[in-house]
Amino acid sequence: MGKRIIVDPITRIEGHLRIEVEVEGGKVKNAWSSANMFRGIELILQGRDPRDAPLFTQRSCGVCTYVHYLSSVRAVEAAIGVRIPDNARLIRNLLHGAQFQHDHIVHFYHLHALDWVDIVSALKADPKKTATLSENSNNGKWGGSAYFKGVQERLQTFVDSGQLGPINNAYWGHSAYKLPPEGNLMASAHYIEALRLQSRTARMHALFGAKNPHLQSLVAGGVTCVRSLTADKLAEFLHLWKETQAFIENVYIPDLLTVASFYKDWGAIGGATNFLCWGDLPQSEKEPEDLFLPRGWIANRDFQNVQMPDQEKVTEHVVHAWYEDGSPKHPYQGETKPRPGDYETGGDKSTWKFGKPQTGKYSWFKAPRYDGESCEVGPLARVLVGYGLGKKEFKDVVDSTLKKLDIPAAALFSTLGRTAARGLETMVIGSAMEGWITELVENVKNGDTKTYEPWEMPDKGMGHGLNDVARGALGHWIEIEDKKIKNYQMVVPSTWNLGPRCEGGKLGPVEEALIGTPIADPKRPLEILRTVHSFDPCIACGVHVIDPDSNQVYDIKVL
Repeated sequence: MGKRIIVDPITRIEGHLRIEVEVEGGKVKNAWSSANMFRGIELILQGRDPRDAPLFTQRSCGVCTYVHYLSSVRAVEAAIGVRIPDNARLIRNLLHGAQFQHDHIVHFYHLHALDWVDIVSALKADPKKTATLSENSNNGKWGGSAYFKGVQERLQTFVDSGQLGPINNAYWGHSAYKLPPEGNLMASAHYIEALRLQSRTARMHALFGAKNPHLQSLVAGGVTCVRSLTADKLAEFLHLWKETQAFIENVYIPDLLTVASFYKDWGAIGGATNFLCWGDLPQSEKEPEDLFLPRGWIANRDFQNVQMPDQEKVTEHVVHAWYEDGSPKHPYQGETKPRPGDYETGGDKSTWKFGKPQTGKYSWFKAPRYDGESCEVGPLARVLVGYGLGKKEFKDVVDSTLKKLDIPAAALFSTLGRTAARGLETMVIGSAMEGWITELVENVKNGDTKTYEPWEMPDKGMGHGLNDVARGALGHWIEIEDKKIKNYQMVVPSTWNLGPRCEGGKLGPVEEALIGTPIADPKRPLEILRTVHSFDPCIACGVHVIDPDSNQVYDIKVL
Protein backbone atom coordinates (compact mmCIF):
# COMPACT_ATOMS: atom_id res chain seq x y z
CA MET A 1 0.00 0.00 0.00
CA GLY A 2 1.31 3.43 -0.92
CA LYS A 3 1.38 6.60 1.11
CA ARG A 4 -1.89 8.50 1.42
CA ILE A 5 -1.96 12.27 0.85
CA ILE A 6 -5.08 14.33 1.54
CA VAL A 7 -5.36 17.97 0.47
CA ASP A 8 -8.48 19.37 2.12
CA PRO A 9 -9.59 21.95 1.36
CA ILE A 10 -8.08 22.81 -1.99
CA THR A 11 -7.67 26.58 -1.90
CA ARG A 12 -7.68 29.17 -4.71
CA ILE A 13 -10.91 27.71 -6.08
CA GLU A 14 -14.62 28.40 -5.58
CA GLY A 15 -16.15 26.06 -3.01
CA HIS A 16 -14.89 23.12 -0.93
CA LEU A 17 -12.93 20.34 -2.61
CA ARG A 18 -11.01 17.43 -1.11
CA ILE A 19 -8.40 15.55 -3.13
CA GLU A 20 -7.06 12.26 -1.86
CA VAL A 21 -4.27 10.36 -3.58
CA GLU A 22 -2.14 7.31 -3.07
CA VAL A 23 1.54 7.81 -3.81
CA GLU A 24 3.85 4.92 -4.62
CA GLY A 25 7.36 5.17 -5.95
CA GLY A 26 7.20 8.97 -5.94
CA LYS A 27 4.14 9.10 -8.24
CA VAL A 28 0.38 9.19 -7.79
CA LYS A 29 -1.00 5.68 -8.14
CA ASN A 30 -4.66 6.39 -7.42
CA ALA A 31 -6.86 9.43 -6.79
CA TRP A 32 -10.28 10.48 -5.48
CA SER A 33 -11.99 13.83 -6.00
CA SER A 34 -14.59 14.73 -3.39
CA ALA A 35 -16.90 17.75 -3.59
CA ASN A 36 -17.86 18.65 -0.04
CA MET A 37 -20.15 21.58 -0.76
CA PHE A 38 -23.68 21.82 -2.08
CA ARG A 39 -26.51 24.32 -2.39
CA GLY A 40 -30.19 24.08 -3.30
CA ILE A 41 -31.17 25.20 -6.78
CA GLU A 42 -32.81 22.54 -8.93
CA LEU A 43 -35.57 21.46 -6.57
CA ILE A 44 -36.23 25.03 -5.49
CA LEU A 45 -37.37 25.65 -9.06
CA GLN A 46 -40.06 22.98 -9.16
CA GLY A 47 -43.49 24.54 -9.44
CA ARG A 48 -42.18 28.02 -10.26
CA ASP A 49 -42.73 30.16 -13.31
CA PRO A 50 -40.13 29.18 -15.97
CA ARG A 51 -39.13 32.84 -16.21
CA ASP A 52 -37.76 32.56 -12.67
CA ALA A 53 -35.24 29.88 -13.62
CA PRO A 54 -32.50 32.13 -15.11
CA LEU A 55 -32.39 34.41 -12.08
CA PHE A 56 -32.30 31.49 -9.62
CA THR A 57 -29.76 29.39 -11.48
CA GLN A 58 -27.47 32.38 -11.95
CA ARG A 59 -27.02 32.33 -8.17
CA SER A 60 -25.35 28.93 -8.42
CA CYS A 61 -22.09 30.83 -8.30
CA GLY A 62 -20.68 34.33 -7.90
CA VAL A 63 -17.59 33.56 -9.96
CA CYS A 64 -19.21 32.24 -13.13
CA THR A 65 -21.67 35.18 -12.88
CA TYR A 66 -23.21 35.22 -16.36
CA VAL A 67 -23.04 31.69 -17.71
CA HIS A 68 -25.87 29.91 -15.86
CA TYR A 69 -28.06 32.89 -16.66
CA LEU A 70 -27.39 32.40 -20.38
CA SER A 71 -27.78 28.63 -20.37
CA SER A 72 -31.03 28.81 -18.42
CA VAL A 73 -32.52 31.48 -20.71
CA ARG A 74 -31.64 29.33 -23.71
CA ALA A 75 -33.33 26.29 -22.13
CA VAL A 76 -36.52 28.27 -21.54
CA GLU A 77 -36.41 29.68 -25.08
CA ALA A 78 -36.07 26.18 -26.51
CA ALA A 79 -39.06 25.02 -24.47
CA ILE A 80 -41.29 27.92 -25.54
CA GLY A 81 -40.04 28.05 -29.13
CA VAL A 82 -38.88 31.66 -29.52
CA ARG A 83 -36.09 33.05 -31.74
CA ILE A 84 -34.16 36.05 -30.46
CA PRO A 85 -33.34 39.16 -32.57
CA ASP A 86 -29.88 39.57 -34.06
CA ASN A 87 -28.94 42.38 -31.67
CA ALA A 88 -29.76 40.14 -28.71
CA ARG A 89 -27.43 37.47 -30.11
CA LEU A 90 -24.62 40.00 -30.49
CA ILE A 91 -25.05 41.47 -27.02
CA ARG A 92 -25.13 38.00 -25.45
CA ASN A 93 -21.95 37.09 -27.33
CA LEU A 94 -20.21 40.27 -26.16
CA LEU A 95 -21.21 39.64 -22.55
CA HIS A 96 -20.02 36.06 -22.85
CA GLY A 97 -16.74 37.15 -24.44
CA ALA A 98 -16.20 39.58 -21.57
CA GLN A 99 -16.81 36.69 -19.17
CA PHE A 100 -14.08 34.64 -20.84
CA GLN A 101 -11.62 37.55 -20.76
CA HIS A 102 -12.24 38.35 -17.10
CA ASP A 103 -12.39 34.77 -15.87
CA HIS A 104 -9.30 33.46 -17.64
CA ILE A 105 -7.09 36.41 -16.65
CA VAL A 106 -8.14 36.01 -13.02
CA HIS A 107 -7.54 32.26 -13.16
CA PHE A 108 -4.07 32.44 -14.65
CA TYR A 109 -2.68 35.20 -12.45
CA HIS A 110 -4.56 34.89 -9.18
CA LEU A 111 -5.61 31.24 -8.90
CA HIS A 112 -3.08 29.20 -10.89
CA ALA A 113 0.13 31.21 -11.31
CA LEU A 114 1.25 30.59 -7.73
CA ASP A 115 1.61 26.89 -8.64
CA TRP A 116 4.40 27.89 -11.03
CA VAL A 117 5.69 31.19 -9.60
CA ASP A 118 7.64 31.41 -6.33
CA ILE A 119 6.80 34.91 -5.15
CA VAL A 120 9.23 34.84 -2.21
CA SER A 121 12.05 33.95 -4.63
CA ALA A 122 11.34 37.29 -6.35
CA LEU A 123 13.00 39.02 -3.39
CA LYS A 124 16.35 37.71 -4.66
CA ALA A 125 15.87 39.08 -8.17
CA ASP A 126 17.94 41.82 -9.76
CA PRO A 127 15.41 44.53 -10.82
CA LYS A 128 17.64 45.59 -13.72
CA LYS A 129 17.82 42.04 -15.09
CA THR A 130 14.08 41.70 -14.54
CA ALA A 131 13.49 44.83 -16.62
CA THR A 132 15.60 43.34 -19.42
CA LEU A 133 13.67 40.07 -19.23
CA SER A 134 10.39 41.97 -19.40
CA GLU A 135 11.49 44.04 -22.40
CA ASN A 136 12.53 40.88 -24.26
CA SER A 137 9.45 38.80 -23.43
CA ASN A 138 6.38 41.07 -23.43
CA ASN A 139 5.02 44.42 -24.53
CA GLY A 140 3.43 45.53 -21.27
CA LYS A 141 3.18 49.22 -20.55
CA TRP A 142 4.98 48.76 -17.23
CA GLY A 143 8.70 48.20 -16.89
CA GLY A 144 12.11 49.53 -16.05
CA SER A 145 14.36 48.68 -13.14
CA ALA A 146 12.75 51.35 -10.92
CA TYR A 147 9.29 49.83 -11.46
CA PHE A 148 10.41 46.29 -10.63
CA LYS A 149 12.43 47.52 -7.66
CA GLY A 150 9.24 49.14 -6.34
CA VAL A 151 7.31 45.88 -6.72
CA GLN A 152 10.10 44.00 -4.98
CA GLU A 153 10.02 46.44 -2.06
CA ARG A 154 6.26 45.97 -1.71
CA LEU A 155 6.72 42.20 -1.59
CA GLN A 156 9.50 42.59 0.96
CA THR A 157 7.17 44.61 3.17
CA PHE A 158 4.62 41.75 3.06
CA VAL A 159 7.27 39.17 3.94
CA ASP A 160 8.81 41.25 6.74
CA SER A 161 5.38 41.78 8.31
CA GLY A 162 4.77 38.05 8.44
CA GLN A 163 1.35 38.65 6.94
CA LEU A 164 1.42 37.51 3.33
CA GLY A 165 -2.34 37.84 2.91
CA PRO A 166 -3.52 36.11 -0.28
CA ILE A 167 -0.09 34.58 -0.88
CA ASN A 168 0.22 32.99 2.56
CA ASN A 169 0.56 29.25 3.24
CA ALA A 170 2.10 28.45 -0.14
CA TYR A 171 5.00 26.07 -0.74
CA TRP A 172 7.64 28.76 -1.24
CA GLY A 173 11.12 27.36 -1.86
CA HIS A 174 9.73 24.05 -3.15
CA SER A 175 12.12 22.16 -5.43
CA ALA A 176 9.43 21.91 -8.12
CA TYR A 177 9.62 25.68 -8.77
CA LYS A 178 11.86 26.34 -11.78
CA LEU A 179 11.54 30.02 -12.71
CA PRO A 180 14.61 32.16 -11.95
CA PRO A 181 14.15 34.99 -9.41
CA GLU A 182 13.80 37.56 -12.21
CA GLY A 183 11.01 35.53 -13.83
CA ASN A 184 9.26 35.30 -10.47
CA LEU A 185 9.53 39.07 -9.94
CA MET A 186 8.15 39.84 -13.40
CA ALA A 187 5.22 37.47 -12.89
CA SER A 188 4.56 38.93 -9.43
CA ALA A 189 4.37 42.43 -10.90
CA HIS A 190 1.87 41.27 -13.51
CA TYR A 191 -0.15 39.55 -10.78
CA ILE A 192 -0.65 43.02 -9.28
CA GLU A 193 -1.44 44.66 -12.63
CA ALA A 194 -4.02 41.96 -13.39
CA LEU A 195 -5.71 42.78 -10.08
CA ARG A 196 -6.09 46.39 -11.23
CA LEU A 197 -7.52 45.26 -14.55
CA GLN A 198 -10.26 43.11 -12.98
CA SER A 199 -12.66 45.95 -12.26
CA ARG A 200 -12.13 47.46 -15.70
CA THR A 201 -12.94 44.22 -17.49
CA ALA A 202 -15.94 43.50 -15.24
CA ARG A 203 -17.40 46.88 -16.22
CA MET A 204 -18.14 45.49 -19.68
CA HIS A 205 -20.79 43.35 -17.99
CA ALA A 206 -22.20 46.33 -16.17
CA LEU A 207 -22.63 48.33 -19.39
CA PHE A 208 -25.01 45.84 -21.03
CA GLY A 209 -25.97 43.74 -18.02
CA ALA A 210 -26.65 46.38 -15.33
CA LYS A 211 -24.10 44.96 -12.88
CA ASN A 212 -21.49 42.32 -12.14
CA PRO A 213 -21.80 39.70 -10.77
CA HIS A 214 -25.30 38.41 -11.52
CA LEU A 215 -26.35 40.39 -14.56
CA GLN A 216 -29.97 41.48 -15.01
CA SER A 217 -30.56 42.14 -18.71
CA LEU A 218 -31.25 38.69 -20.16
CA VAL A 219 -34.83 37.45 -20.59
CA ALA A 220 -36.43 34.69 -22.62
CA GLY A 221 -36.85 36.30 -26.02
CA GLY A 222 -33.76 38.50 -25.99
CA VAL A 223 -32.24 41.22 -23.82
CA THR A 224 -33.67 44.29 -22.11
CA CYS A 225 -30.77 46.71 -22.52
CA VAL A 226 -32.01 48.50 -25.63
CA ARG A 227 -31.54 51.85 -23.87
CA SER A 228 -27.86 51.01 -23.43
CA LEU A 229 -27.32 50.99 -27.18
CA THR A 230 -26.12 54.57 -27.21
CA ALA A 231 -22.99 55.89 -28.89
CA ASP A 232 -21.40 56.60 -25.49
CA LYS A 233 -22.10 53.11 -24.09
CA LEU A 234 -20.90 51.37 -27.24
CA ALA A 235 -17.74 53.50 -27.29
CA GLU A 236 -17.02 52.75 -23.63
CA PHE A 237 -17.48 49.02 -24.18
CA LEU A 238 -15.11 49.19 -27.15
CA HIS A 239 -12.51 51.06 -25.08
CA LEU A 240 -12.66 48.53 -22.23
CA TRP A 241 -12.42 45.65 -24.67
CA LYS A 242 -9.33 47.18 -26.32
CA GLU A 243 -7.65 47.68 -22.94
CA THR A 244 -8.35 44.11 -21.88
CA GLN A 245 -7.36 42.58 -25.22
CA ALA A 246 -4.09 44.53 -25.17
CA PHE A 247 -3.25 43.02 -21.78
CA ILE A 248 -4.06 39.54 -23.07
CA GLU A 249 -1.92 39.85 -26.18
CA ASN A 250 0.96 41.89 -24.71
CA VAL A 251 1.24 40.44 -21.20
CA TYR A 252 -0.86 37.31 -20.56
CA ILE A 253 0.24 35.30 -23.61
CA PRO A 254 3.94 36.30 -23.31
CA ASP A 255 3.88 35.40 -19.59
CA LEU A 256 2.26 32.08 -20.43
CA LEU A 257 4.99 31.29 -22.95
CA THR A 258 7.73 32.38 -20.54
CA VAL A 259 6.43 30.21 -17.72
CA ALA A 260 5.76 27.25 -20.02
CA SER A 261 9.33 27.34 -21.36
CA PHE A 262 10.59 26.37 -17.89
CA TYR A 263 8.03 23.61 -17.37
CA LYS A 264 8.03 21.65 -20.63
CA ASP A 265 8.14 18.39 -18.67
CA TRP A 266 4.56 19.15 -17.62
CA GLY A 267 3.59 18.58 -21.23
CA ALA A 268 3.60 14.88 -20.33
CA ILE A 269 1.78 15.11 -16.98
CA GLY A 270 -1.87 15.50 -16.07
CA GLY A 271 -3.74 14.51 -19.21
CA ALA A 272 -7.19 12.95 -19.69
CA THR A 273 -8.51 10.72 -22.50
CA ASN A 274 -11.84 12.01 -23.82
CA PHE A 275 -13.02 15.57 -24.48
CA LEU A 276 -16.41 17.20 -24.92
CA CYS A 277 -17.63 20.69 -25.76
CA TRP A 278 -21.11 21.92 -26.65
CA GLY A 279 -19.73 24.96 -28.44
CA ASP A 280 -20.93 28.55 -28.17
CA LEU A 281 -20.94 32.11 -29.50
CA PRO A 282 -23.46 31.72 -32.36
CA GLN A 283 -22.73 33.60 -35.56
CA SER A 284 -26.29 33.20 -36.86
CA GLU A 285 -29.44 31.18 -36.21
CA LYS A 286 -27.79 28.09 -37.71
CA GLU A 287 -26.73 26.14 -34.63
CA PRO A 288 -24.60 24.19 -34.05
CA GLU A 289 -23.18 24.54 -37.57
CA ASP A 290 -22.34 28.22 -37.19
CA LEU A 291 -20.93 28.40 -33.65
CA PHE A 292 -17.67 30.35 -33.31
CA LEU A 293 -16.61 27.84 -30.65
CA PRO A 294 -17.50 24.60 -32.46
CA ARG A 295 -19.30 21.67 -30.89
CA GLY A 296 -17.39 18.40 -30.74
CA TRP A 297 -16.46 15.19 -28.98
CA ILE A 298 -13.00 13.59 -29.05
CA ALA A 299 -12.52 9.98 -27.99
CA ASN A 300 -9.16 8.49 -27.00
CA ARG A 301 -7.27 11.72 -27.78
CA ASP A 302 -7.97 11.35 -31.51
CA PHE A 303 -8.37 15.08 -32.18
CA GLN A 304 -8.14 14.48 -35.92
CA ASN A 305 -11.47 12.67 -35.71
CA VAL A 306 -13.80 15.17 -34.04
CA GLN A 307 -17.36 13.84 -33.78
CA MET A 308 -20.62 15.79 -33.37
CA PRO A 309 -21.97 15.06 -29.87
CA ASP A 310 -25.64 14.40 -29.12
CA GLN A 311 -27.00 15.65 -25.78
CA GLU A 312 -29.27 12.59 -25.64
CA LYS A 313 -26.18 10.49 -24.86
CA VAL A 314 -25.55 12.33 -21.57
CA THR A 315 -26.25 10.45 -18.35
CA GLU A 316 -25.49 11.07 -14.69
CA HIS A 317 -24.38 8.32 -12.31
CA VAL A 318 -24.87 8.42 -8.53
CA VAL A 319 -23.34 5.15 -7.34
CA HIS A 320 -20.43 7.01 -5.67
CA ALA A 321 -22.31 10.23 -4.85
CA TRP A 322 -24.40 11.11 -1.80
CA TYR A 323 -27.78 10.53 -3.46
CA GLU A 324 -30.32 7.74 -3.35
CA ASP A 325 -29.11 4.87 -5.49
CA GLY A 326 -30.56 4.60 -8.96
CA SER A 327 -29.68 3.81 -12.55
CA PRO A 328 -27.86 6.38 -14.74
CA LYS A 329 -30.33 8.91 -16.10
CA HIS A 330 -30.48 11.56 -18.80
CA PRO A 331 -31.02 15.06 -17.34
CA TYR A 332 -34.62 15.19 -18.63
CA GLN A 333 -35.33 12.23 -16.35
CA GLY A 334 -32.83 13.34 -13.75
CA GLU A 335 -33.59 13.09 -10.05
CA THR A 336 -32.09 15.04 -7.18
CA LYS A 337 -32.63 12.91 -4.07
CA PRO A 338 -29.92 13.67 -1.51
CA ARG A 339 -28.76 10.99 0.87
CA PRO A 340 -26.15 12.63 3.10
CA GLY A 341 -23.46 10.30 4.32
CA ASP A 342 -19.92 10.10 5.60
CA TYR A 343 -16.90 10.01 3.36
CA GLU A 344 -16.03 6.39 2.49
CA THR A 345 -19.55 5.25 3.54
CA GLY A 346 -19.08 6.12 7.21
CA GLY A 347 -18.50 3.75 10.09
CA ASP A 348 -15.68 3.84 12.61
CA LYS A 349 -13.21 6.28 11.09
CA SER A 350 -10.30 4.56 12.80
CA THR A 351 -10.94 1.51 10.60
CA TRP A 352 -11.12 3.38 7.29
CA LYS A 353 -8.89 1.86 4.67
CA PHE A 354 -7.48 3.75 1.76
CA GLY A 355 -9.19 2.70 -1.44
CA LYS A 356 -12.59 2.11 0.10
CA PRO A 357 -14.17 4.96 -1.95
CA GLN A 358 -14.05 2.59 -4.93
CA THR A 359 -17.05 0.83 -3.43
CA GLY A 360 -18.51 3.67 -1.36
CA LYS A 361 -19.93 7.17 -1.69
CA TYR A 362 -17.47 10.03 -1.41
CA SER A 363 -18.75 13.16 -3.19
CA TRP A 364 -21.72 15.47 -3.64
CA PHE A 365 -20.94 15.54 -7.34
CA LYS A 366 -22.77 13.16 -9.61
CA ALA A 367 -20.69 11.48 -12.33
CA PRO A 368 -21.69 12.75 -15.81
CA ARG A 369 -20.85 10.51 -18.74
CA TYR A 370 -21.14 10.97 -22.49
CA ASP A 371 -21.99 7.71 -24.23
CA GLY A 372 -20.70 6.01 -21.10
CA GLU A 373 -17.35 7.80 -21.11
CA SER A 374 -15.76 10.25 -18.70
CA CYS A 375 -14.97 13.49 -20.57
CA GLU A 376 -12.80 16.48 -19.82
CA VAL A 377 -14.50 19.77 -20.61
CA GLY A 378 -13.12 23.30 -20.72
CA PRO A 379 -10.48 25.30 -22.60
CA LEU A 380 -8.39 22.30 -23.64
CA ALA A 381 -11.44 20.48 -25.02
CA ARG A 382 -12.48 23.57 -27.00
CA VAL A 383 -8.99 24.20 -28.38
CA LEU A 384 -8.58 20.53 -29.35
CA VAL A 385 -11.94 20.51 -31.13
CA GLY A 386 -11.21 23.78 -32.94
CA TYR A 387 -7.71 22.62 -33.83
CA GLY A 388 -8.91 19.18 -34.93
CA LEU A 389 -11.57 20.69 -37.17
CA GLY A 390 -8.96 22.94 -38.75
CA LYS A 391 -10.61 26.17 -37.59
CA LYS A 392 -8.09 28.81 -38.63
CA GLU A 393 -8.30 30.91 -35.46
CA PHE A 394 -7.30 27.92 -33.33
CA LYS A 395 -4.94 26.21 -35.74
CA ASP A 396 -2.80 29.31 -36.18
CA VAL A 397 -2.29 30.01 -32.47
CA VAL A 398 -1.78 26.37 -31.52
CA ASP A 399 0.79 25.70 -34.25
CA SER A 400 2.60 28.94 -33.42
CA THR A 401 2.72 28.10 -29.70
CA LEU A 402 3.94 24.54 -30.26
CA LYS A 403 6.68 25.90 -32.54
CA LYS A 404 7.78 28.60 -30.08
CA LEU A 405 8.00 26.09 -27.24
CA ASP A 406 9.45 23.36 -29.49
CA ILE A 407 7.04 20.74 -28.21
CA PRO A 408 4.86 18.19 -30.08
CA ALA A 409 1.07 18.33 -30.39
CA ALA A 410 0.89 15.40 -27.96
CA ALA A 411 1.94 17.83 -25.22
CA LEU A 412 -1.52 19.39 -25.42
CA PHE A 413 -2.88 16.42 -23.47
CA SER A 414 -1.46 17.60 -20.18
CA THR A 415 -1.58 20.08 -17.34
CA LEU A 416 0.68 22.38 -19.35
CA GLY A 417 -1.53 22.00 -22.43
CA ARG A 418 -4.65 22.76 -20.40
CA THR A 419 -3.08 25.90 -18.94
CA ALA A 420 -1.86 27.06 -22.35
CA ALA A 421 -5.22 26.37 -23.99
CA ARG A 422 -6.95 28.69 -21.53
CA GLY A 423 -4.72 31.58 -22.55
CA LEU A 424 -4.89 30.86 -26.27
CA GLU A 425 -8.68 30.74 -26.36
CA THR A 426 -8.84 33.98 -24.36
CA MET A 427 -6.92 35.68 -27.16
CA VAL A 428 -9.00 34.03 -29.89
CA ILE A 429 -12.36 34.90 -28.32
CA GLY A 430 -11.19 38.41 -27.49
CA SER A 431 -10.19 38.98 -31.12
CA ALA A 432 -13.62 37.83 -32.31
CA MET A 433 -15.36 40.36 -30.06
CA GLU A 434 -14.24 43.23 -32.29
CA GLY A 435 -16.37 41.87 -35.13
CA TRP A 436 -19.46 41.58 -32.91
CA ILE A 437 -19.00 45.13 -31.65
CA THR A 438 -18.69 46.41 -35.22
CA GLU A 439 -21.76 44.47 -36.32
CA LEU A 440 -23.81 45.81 -33.40
CA VAL A 441 -22.73 49.39 -34.10
CA GLU A 442 -23.71 49.04 -37.77
CA ASN A 443 -27.14 47.68 -36.82
CA VAL A 444 -27.78 50.63 -34.52
CA LYS A 445 -26.56 53.11 -37.16
CA ASN A 446 -29.04 51.59 -39.61
CA GLY A 447 -31.88 52.05 -37.16
CA ASP A 448 -32.13 48.44 -35.97
CA THR A 449 -32.40 48.54 -32.17
CA LYS A 450 -34.66 45.52 -31.69
CA THR A 451 -33.45 43.33 -28.83
CA TYR A 452 -36.56 41.34 -27.83
CA GLU A 453 -39.09 39.03 -29.47
CA PRO A 454 -42.51 38.74 -27.71
CA TRP A 455 -43.88 35.26 -26.89
CA GLU A 456 -46.54 33.47 -24.87
CA MET A 457 -46.02 30.76 -22.28
CA PRO A 458 -47.19 27.34 -23.52
CA ASP A 459 -48.96 24.86 -21.26
CA LYS A 460 -46.25 22.27 -21.88
CA GLY A 461 -42.75 22.22 -23.26
CA MET A 462 -39.28 20.73 -22.94
CA GLY A 463 -36.01 22.38 -23.82
CA HIS A 464 -32.31 22.41 -23.14
CA GLY A 465 -29.75 25.18 -23.21
CA LEU A 466 -26.22 24.13 -24.13
CA ASN A 467 -23.28 26.48 -23.97
CA ASP A 468 -19.56 26.38 -23.38
CA VAL A 469 -18.29 28.60 -20.62
CA ALA A 470 -14.96 29.42 -19.06
CA ARG A 471 -14.80 26.13 -17.17
CA GLY A 472 -16.35 23.97 -19.88
CA ALA A 473 -19.50 22.34 -21.24
CA LEU A 474 -22.66 23.54 -19.47
CA GLY A 475 -26.19 22.28 -19.96
CA HIS A 476 -29.58 23.17 -18.47
CA TRP A 477 -32.66 20.99 -19.08
CA ILE A 478 -36.23 22.12 -18.31
CA GLU A 479 -39.68 20.51 -18.50
CA ILE A 480 -42.75 22.76 -18.33
CA GLU A 481 -46.21 21.50 -17.36
CA ASP A 482 -49.27 23.69 -16.71
CA LYS A 483 -47.03 26.68 -17.39
CA LYS A 484 -44.86 25.77 -14.40
CA ILE A 485 -41.49 24.06 -14.01
CA LYS A 486 -42.02 20.32 -13.58
CA ASN A 487 -38.36 19.32 -13.63
CA TYR A 488 -35.06 21.14 -13.94
CA GLN A 489 -31.53 19.72 -14.11
CA MET A 490 -28.08 21.22 -14.60
CA VAL A 491 -24.95 19.38 -15.72
CA VAL A 492 -22.08 21.78 -15.20
CA PRO A 493 -18.36 21.86 -16.10
CA SER A 494 -16.93 21.08 -12.68
CA THR A 495 -19.26 18.10 -12.35
CA TRP A 496 -17.88 16.76 -15.63
CA ASN A 497 -14.27 17.40 -14.58
CA LEU A 498 -14.27 16.68 -10.86
CA GLY A 499 -17.00 14.08 -10.57
CA PRO A 500 -16.36 10.70 -8.93
CA ARG A 501 -16.20 7.25 -10.43
CA CYS A 502 -19.25 6.07 -12.33
CA GLU A 503 -21.23 2.85 -12.31
CA GLY A 504 -18.58 1.23 -14.51
CA GLY A 505 -15.76 2.28 -12.17
CA LYS A 506 -14.31 4.79 -14.64
CA LEU A 507 -12.46 7.66 -12.99
CA GLY A 508 -13.50 11.28 -13.41
CA PRO A 509 -11.15 13.46 -15.49
CA VAL A 510 -9.33 15.03 -12.52
CA GLU A 511 -8.91 11.63 -10.89
CA GLU A 512 -7.53 10.26 -14.16
CA ALA A 513 -5.28 13.27 -14.76
CA LEU A 514 -3.64 12.94 -11.35
CA ILE A 515 -2.49 9.37 -12.00
CA GLY A 516 1.26 9.32 -12.66
CA THR A 517 1.89 12.82 -11.27
CA PRO A 518 5.36 12.98 -9.68
CA ILE A 519 5.42 14.09 -6.05
CA ALA A 520 8.78 15.46 -4.88
CA ASP A 521 7.71 16.14 -1.28
CA PRO A 522 4.61 14.30 0.05
CA LYS A 523 4.33 16.85 2.85
CA ARG A 524 4.05 19.69 0.33
CA PRO A 525 2.19 18.25 -2.69
CA LEU A 526 2.56 21.27 -4.99
CA GLU A 527 2.29 19.05 -8.05
CA ILE A 528 -1.23 17.94 -7.09
CA LEU A 529 -2.34 21.57 -6.94
CA ARG A 530 -0.92 22.27 -10.38
CA THR A 531 -3.12 19.72 -12.08
CA VAL A 532 -6.23 20.34 -9.98
CA HIS A 533 -6.01 24.13 -10.41
CA SER A 534 -5.49 23.74 -14.16
CA PHE A 535 -9.17 22.65 -14.34
CA ASP A 536 -10.28 25.83 -12.49
CA PRO A 537 -12.67 23.99 -10.12
CA CYS A 538 -15.97 25.61 -9.15
CA ILE A 539 -17.66 23.41 -6.57
CA ALA A 540 -20.73 25.54 -5.85
CA CYS A 541 -21.77 25.33 -9.50
CA GLY A 542 -21.68 21.57 -9.42
CA VAL A 543 -24.06 20.55 -6.62
CA HIS A 544 -27.63 21.80 -6.37
CA VAL A 545 -29.65 19.86 -3.81
CA ILE A 546 -32.17 20.62 -1.11
CA ASP A 547 -34.52 18.49 0.97
CA PRO A 548 -37.67 18.27 -1.19
CA ASP A 549 -39.91 17.75 1.83
CA SER A 550 -38.78 20.42 4.26
CA ASN A 551 -36.77 22.83 2.05
CA GLN A 552 -34.15 22.66 4.78
CA VAL A 553 -30.53 22.52 3.67
CA TYR A 554 -28.55 19.77 5.36
CA ASP A 555 -25.50 20.58 7.45
CA ILE A 556 -22.60 18.43 6.25
CA LYS A 557 -19.27 18.50 8.03
CA VAL A 558 -16.42 19.50 5.73
CA LEU A 559 -13.77 16.81 5.97
